[in-house]
Amino acid sequence: MTPSRLRELHEATLVTVGFAILTAALTAPLAFRLGAVAYRLSNGDGQFSVWNTAWVARALILHPARVFDANIFYPHTGTLVYSEANLGSGVLAVPVYWATGNVFAAHGSVVLLSFLASAVGMYYLVRYLTQDRVAATCSGIAFGFCPHVFSHLLHIQLLWTAGLPWTMLGFHRLVERPTWARGAALGLAMSATLYLCAYYAVFLVLVIGVFTGVVAITRNYWANGRFWIAMATAIVVSVISALPLLVAYLAFQRTTGFARPLGASDRFSADWQAYLASAAYAHAWLLPWLGRWNEVLFPGFIAVAFGALGVAWGLRTAGRLREAVGLYLTAGVLACWASLGPSAGLYRLLYATVPAFNQMRAPSRFGLIVLVSVVLLAGIGVALARQRWRWFGASPLAAGILLVGLVAEHIVPLDFQPVPAPHPAYVTLADLPAGAVLEVPVYSERAQFIRAKYMLASTIHWKPLVNAYSDYIPSDFKAQLEVLGGFPSREALASLQRDKVRYAVVHLADFGALRAEFEHRLEAFGPYLTVRYADADTRVYEITGAR
Repeated sequence: MTPSRLRELHEATLVTVGFAILTAALTAPLAFRLGAVAYRLSNGDGQFSVWNTAWVARALILHPARVFDANIFYPHTGTLVYSEANLGSGVLAVPVYWATGNVFAAHGSVVLLSFLASAVGMYYLVRYLTQDRVAATCSGIAFGFCPHVFSHLLHIQLLWTAGLPWTMLGFHRLVERPTWARGAALGLAMSATLYLCAYYAVFLVLVIGVFTGVVAITRNYWANGRFWIAMATAIVVSVISALPLLVAYLAFQRTTGFARPLGASDRFSADWQAYLASAAYAHAWLLPWLGRWNEVLFPGFIAVAFGALGVAWGLRTAGRLREAVGLYLTAGVLACWASLGPSAGLYRLLYATVPAFNQMRAPSRFGLIVLVSVVLLAGIGVALARQRWRWFGASPLAAGILLVGLVAEHIVPLDFQPVPAPHPAYVTLADLPAGAVLEVPVYSERAQFIRAKYMLASTIHWKPLVNAYSDYIPSDFKAQLEVLGGFPSREALASLQRDKVRYAVVHLADFGALRAEFEHRLEAFGPYLTVRYADADTRVYEITGAR
């Protein structure tokens, strides 16, 4: 191995280990109690993420060809794509899931990896553009542990911001030396982002498209055959490698016609307060002044200050830095505009012209592109400050103070809770013969989000569920809600037997004041329900007949 390769390996090891330690510290106690704690476990989004990650990790080993046939909304198939599939997170969870059998450990390991990959990715992007390790480390901290990411700990797909810096690094490397190999690397990075988070993949397509056009003009690449061959390679590789997911979603779209109306985006649009909102201790004093906000997009005081320096000084430089400042300043401004939603105009135009936008509903997520831009510009600002201010560039103490300040600014209070032991009802159900399960109460359409707890519980037995939660709810399930909600009744039992549903798990405590009346109905239908498990609040019935 050459000396330069050894130096690169040494740097990569230090960077990875350093950010891994920081990940463990800033997400404590997750890494130290992996599988024993989970973040806000009572929240439906968090329950959904754990179930989703575990389902994919399990299915990819036991029956990979049926990974999209998740155990929800029985008897439907292809139900994994009713929401974000999260295949990438499931793949990464495979080792821990199969080593421990603990769905919370599997999910937690992916959460930790997402922080690490984001920080390291931004480090190498800024390192490539500035050749400054201190600036790269600053940007890695500011991006990998930004308050926005912590605000989405419940959403496993939104944690995977790593796809953006790694893909942008691939783009800049291709621009500097267009080859088919670098085109293939860019394509793989884009498809990997799609497998981890579809929103971010759509954003990258737009950003790469804009950047490609700008570079073609500013570098006069219109007649550069190698550049266009490399970009064509990226497109082909990304499409081919993403085909399994693309085909599944296109089939879902064709079958269901599912689309989100433009008006649904209004309440998920960013406002100006969002760009000042943060749950970090260092920023908490700002919140009372904001009143309300609908997203967390503040990049931090240090990032904003050095980002401003990066723009002011970077536009006066030449070469790679000036080009990067122009590109990311443009991307940040356009993304901020789009994040404000339909009323601001740009998002309305994108909805009308980009097919994928009719599957999206949260313009505020464009704010992540703004964060990428600010943090990258801040890295450029740090690098130029270290060149212009000799006392700053030559002083390890100054660099250390800056890094400590960045870490301190990104400490966020976290609400991790102990993971409960598996409920005996579900342990019993796991040992019973195969069969689909109805969870009771069924919950109405308005309260459908509560059904995510049933999905999480299904990771104990993995039997098919009749009722569940997702972005898309099958129309026939909606039509049956009133009938199934009346369980036990002649109509409900007839419907369940028609679909060969074998079990019903009843949570008596959830009926509140209606519990006595419900238990009376259970007694009336006793001849058709065989008790397989019972305690004070929970029962598992096998459905054996109908009136």
